[in-house]
Amino acid sequence: MLHYITQQTQLPSKSVENTISLLNEDATIPFISRYRKERTGNLDEVQIGEIVKFKEVFEALEKRKKTILKALEEQLVLTDELTQKINLSRDLVSLEDLYLPYKKKRKTKAETARLQGLEPLAKMIMSQRINDLEYTASKYISNEVETIECALEGARFIMAEWINERTDIRNTIRHQLERFGTISSKVIKTKVDTEKAQKFKDYFDWQESLKRIPSHRFLAILRAENEGFIRVKIAIDAESALQKMEDRIVRSQNDCAAQIQLAIKDAFKRLLFPSLSNEALSIAKEKADEAAIIVFTKNLKQLLLGAPLGEKRILAIDPGFKSGCKIVCLNEQGDLIHNETIFPHAPQNQTIEAIKKINSLVEAHKIEAIAIGNGTASRETEQLIKKNQFKNSLEVFVVSEAGASIYSVSKIARDEFPNYDVTVRGSVSIGRRLQDPLAELVKIDAKSIGVGQYQHDVDQTKLKKSLDTVVESCVNTIGVNINTASESLLSYVSGIGPKIAENIVNYRNENGSFNSRTSIKKVPRLGGKAFEQAAGFLRIKNGKNPLDNSGVHPESYELVDKMAKDLKKNISEFIGNKEILQTIFLEKYTTETIGFPTLQDIIKELEKPGVDPRAKAKVFSFDASIKTIADLKIGQMVPGIVNNITNFGCFVDIGTKESGLIHVSNLSDTFVKDINSIVTLQQQIIVKVLEVDVVRKRIQLALIK
Repeated sequence: MLHYITQQTQLPSKSVENTISLLNEDATIPFISRYRKERTGNLDEVQIGEIVKFKEVFEALEKRKKTILKALEEQLVLTDELTQKINLSRDLVSLEDLYLPYKKKRKTKAETARLQGLEPLAKMIMSQRINDLEYTASKYISNEVETIECALEGARFIMAEWINERTDIRNTIRHQLERFGTISSKVIKTKVDTEKAQKFKDYFDWQESLKRIPSHRFLAILRAENEGFIRVKIAIDAESALQKMEDRIVRSQNDCAAQIQLAIKDAFKRLLFPSLSNEALSIAKEKADEAAIIVFTKNLKQLLLGAPLGEKRILAIDPGFKSGCKIVCLNEQGDLIHNETIFPHAPQNQTIEAIKKINSLVEAHKIEAIAIGNGTASRETEQLIKKNQFKNSLEVFVVSEAGASIYSVSKIARDEFPNYDVTVRGSVSIGRRLQDPLAELVKIDAKSIGVGQYQHDVDQTKLKKSLDTVVESCVNTIGVNINTASESLLSYVSGIGPKIAENIVNYRNENGSFNSRTSIKKVPRLGGKAFEQAAGFLRIKNGKNPLDNSGVHPESYELVDKMAKDLKKNISEFIGNKEILQTIFLEKYTTETIGFPTLQDIIKELEKPGVDPRAKAKVFSFDASIKTIADLKIGQMVPGIVNNITNFGCFVDIGTKESGLIHVSNLSDTFVKDINSIVTLQQQIIVKVLEVDVVRKRIQLALIK
């Protein structure tokens, strides 16, 4: 395993070995990267994630080898040579090729021919040494094989199967598909005029290199095929492929050669190409999935680490027309303290009453900011609020509603608010997102948060695993206040998980707030290992020990005490005093297990304990004159917020129902390798309108600044 992972990752062998050891001890990626830097050689989360990935690949490969070896042993066909080849296999494709000749098959044409006694004839033809083929074939005529041609046909079926099972032949076709394969699509004529089909009209007659097709286009084509609008075909130059196969197999020019050529054509058309083109399609899908998942994870990380407003009293509005605007008031901790509905818009038009109600709620609950959902009636509600003159200055934010409806009907929401309906729960979610995006968004299935593309088309198991890893990374990067965190948020803390998170909340409800990290050990099922993994990421504000509100792990408290005593300071004087901390001679405190990376992390934490590394939320205003796509004009400059990033560009909310696209070619005057180097999620930018397609609801934009 060590050699395999080191080869794949190109990381130092000792770092890989120690990381594997830590993983086998059930240590998490956040814990290893943060608190075991000396053992890993200061590997970051991405590098440790790569080790985890290839460790799992290797383990899956070894498991498959054992299964195959057992099956071959039971068939009494396992030889020392075959065992060695299987054990030396370094990927599933080559492993399955070795197993292919011995796989139990359904009744095939070749199997039928064998039962008719034609395998010896096939072997003689493949030897290419028969001088009188017709005479030789005539010996195999029987009740089941009525003619010479029937005998030759049966032999060809057997030879075709042998050709199909040859690893070198399969690799030849794979190489052709990999280098020269094309993917093409044609519209199904009966569907061409349907409204749903029109969004895929770019692929009604499309052809492209399979090797070069971008992941987003590949996934779009597959979706169009799955929805029944187009037919997709993989192709290579068949004549070239057949010639390469013949060059490997045919060594004579007699009648045997002609039979082998026919068998080659049959093997290619009936067995090899259908199987290997599907394999190529599957590999391309895996690569496209991986690219899409990477984009999704980058977006999700940016969104989860989005700027929080912090512990402020919020009035949140889920806007609407006929059904009204749902209002909730939240305290600094996000607790619901009031809710009701107002009807400022058509058809009721109770604008004056609505404004009076909002003003009274702002005064009564000492509201510090207003959050407005960005769905239906958002712009109208925003303008109504901004026209109002409040006694005290209030910041007004438009907040993404993506996934709020998913949360509002979830078990989490029902458990939090059993006595309130979905409209109230959705409004609470909008307000809490402004206070702390991370704490609220972890309650929602990441696929429903509104970033990424084709998330429902990619491998769902891989997607969930990748997204869970991102959420875990973000939660542990920021740290969690154990006395206020929800069960959902706690479940992502290193070493905790859903069950212990539930136990923490239950213990907190029964016994009150935790006053120290050591008191966490009293939680049922939270043993020594879980405490070790979790403690450094859990925060206790105003606890007995000021270090409990920092990223310093309890295992290092004794070391920090020693530093303080050496400087003749107590812990309270020591923490936050950058001048004193900078005078510490770190070499004095290094040991076999604690080196400079950990010591530097400790000093960094002591300088700013409990400080949230995220930026603060900023107010943004859309162009008041733009409400629908019809209001846009070519050449217009408008403000917008980046709300999604893909491999081909980014989408921007400019205040219309439809987001506009800045294609990668319109992001910069120079080549853009990584879109995230130009823009980030939630970034406030100015864009220029390049094209408006009202029918297809598409807006093309260019980045100005």
